Amino acid sequence: MHALWATALAVPLFVASGAALAGEPGSDDDVVVTGKRDGYGAADTAAAKTVAPLRDLPQSIAVIPAAVLRDQRALSLQDALKNVPGIGFAAGDGQRDQVTIRGFSAIADQYVNGFRDDALYFRDLSNTERVEVIKGPAAVLYGRGSSGGLINRVLKRPDVDVTSATLTSGSFGRARAEWDLGRYAAASGVGMRLTGAYEDSGSFREQQFLRRVALAPSLLVQGGSTSLYAVADYVRDRRLMDLGIPALDGRPVDVPPGTYYGAANARDADTTESQVLSQTVVVEHALTDGLRFRDGFRHYDYALERHSTLPDSVDAKALTVTLRHGRLDRQEEGWSNQAELTQTLALAGTRHQLLYGYEAARQLKDATTYAQRVVARTALFDPVLPVVDDRSFTALSARTSTTLETQALYLQDLADLGHGVKALVGARHDWFSQRTRQLLPGQPNLARLDRTWSPRAGLVLQPDTAQSYYVSWSRSYQPSAETFALAANNAELAPERTVNREVGAKYTLFGGRLALQAAGFVLRRTGIKGTDPAAPTKLIPIGTQRTRGIELSGQLDLAAGLHAIAGYSYLDARVTASANPAFADKRATITPRDAANLFVTEDVADRFGVGGGLNYVGDRWADPANTTVLPHYVTADAMAWWRIGAARLQLNGYNLGDRHYIVAGHGTSPLLNLPGAPRTVLVTLRLDG
Repeated sequence: MHALWATALAVPLFVASGAALAGEPGSDDDVVVTGKRDGYGAADTAAAKTVAPLRDLPQSIAVIPAAVLRDQRALSLQDALKNVPGIGFAAGDGQRDQVTIRGFSAIADQYVNGFRDDALYFRDLSNTERVEVIKGPAAVLYGRGSSGGLINRVLKRPDVDVTSATLTSGSFGRARAEWDLGRYAAASGVGMRLTGAYEDSGSFREQQFLRRVALAPSLLVQGGSTSLYAVADYVRDRRLMDLGIPALDGRPVDVPPGTYYGAANARDADTTESQVLSQTVVVEHALTDGLRFRDGFRHYDYALERHSTLPDSVDAKALTVTLRHGRLDRQEEGWSNQAELTQTLALAGTRHQLLYGYEAARQLKDATTYAQRVVARTALFDPVLPVVDDRSFTALSARTSTTLETQALYLQDLADLGHGVKALVGARHDWFSQRTRQLLPGQPNLARLDRTWSPRAGLVLQPDTAQSYYVSWSRSYQPSAETFALAANNAELAPERTVNREVGAKYTLFGGRLALQAAGFVLRRTGIKGTDPAAPTKLIPIGTQRTRGIELSGQLDLAAGLHAIAGYSYLDARVTASANPAFADKRATITPRDAANLFVTEDVADRFGVGGGLNYVGDRWADPANTTVLPHYVTADAMAWWRIGAARLQLNGYNLGDRHYIVAGHGTSPLLNLPGAPRTVLVTLRLDG
């Protein structure tokens, strides 16, 4: 480990893609990248690792800025992402943030400041400035994964003076405190900031609880042509491991939304606890006016201990449900280092922003799975829960240690060809090594090395400053051990491939106060692994999933104080070929065909404001065989706030119609469906110093 750190620190530290996404310290584009900090719109991004207007990129990109997170009082990544069309929610095994994007699972497509953040945990938003969703394959810059897109959290930076404390209390015992302390001395170029949160909350779900601590100190030092940015991020989260309610006759059972199917002593026997500590260091140096070097290094440690009792099977005749209990432990450590050189040059009447990049990364992922067993059979509609002795589950069923190593080179050109024509082209080559050691006797060790190209190309036509039209093509790859350990039935299989073809339009109207996006696309993933019908223990690459879709979105910020964010998506996502006949021509799981969102607020003289919105989610399938449907729903939210001196008092109401609905499913099982919260009220008091 000491050698690893010495090697990493000997290499110049790069500002990773995400550091660029956050707006690199010392860059002239710092404020531009952050966008409208007090509005619902965002004009610029560095999603292509080069700071550029959103309208210049041939790709659909959604931004949820700080003002939306504040007005909606979003306390989780799921709360934030309900503002993004094309997103579906998964239960995440009750232990992690997990969504689908454009019909494809994004379990490993989480980033923070552009660095890969694929540990399986619930993220905290106390240190988050905004959330960005980059749609479509993004492997050309970010590497493996990203079939439907990726999610990037941009952290608050120490470049402002801020002193604030926030208290939130509400329905079902919700209680949370946050703080944000920052000082920046422009004369010396030194800034420091400390954000954090403490939460001790209950829930509408029986026995559910949440205990959380988050802390994120950061430092910025700028001088001349060089800057350094460092941030640490710590989150500890303990809660009930909850996967919701089972299904009967193709629909979730009709029981009160708080009904729990687990242990009677769940607070002792059915808990999940995660702890994540990461450190990031970013250095940037301007070599000349048109040449910059950035280098960034991120290291993380992650630990998980999960104990769970959950539905295993349903007897439709006897109207009973079988419950099983098990345990899983994870331990991870990883680092990534990326070095980039950006060059701006003029060539034969055209302008180019060239990006040259190198990435090296290593992750060590250990997992211990304990043998599960049935602990009860009980009535489906009126369960009598068993008392579970978690200490008796000591038999091991699997124990693995997986090492993932990445080396990659990439090149990109964002070109202005003149006459309103722009282009974005690039390619990346990955060497991705996967090695899994089986730590229990009698099982073989496994390894494979994939060498893969990930190209993309896009063309943008801009007749004037208000209109932008684009076409794009991109490709990504998904290896066998993208997130989890290699197994004997997948170690010999080549990566799956995803290709995206997209056309779109972007409009910037009324002096930038109204931004509109429209995209139509065909997204196809081939080589999906499935069970060989002739050999049930063998996987073969026979499977294709295709999504045809349309996405519409808009953000509005008027000088009169009117703000709005809205979106709509139509997704025809289905399996067009499968080794398993039961899955062929079936709809993708956890993916609504239609979904829409709208949230509107009105501020008056910065003294008070009101707002509200609607979310519609269409029918979704809970399982790949499409045997169980999660019914469509509409929820209505509202908010109001008042400012009195340095205090801001805010009232948020959610699901005002008290709709009974299912917000998320597991994606592979029809028996694990998570109810949405009933009518909920939160009161938030923020004090600014």
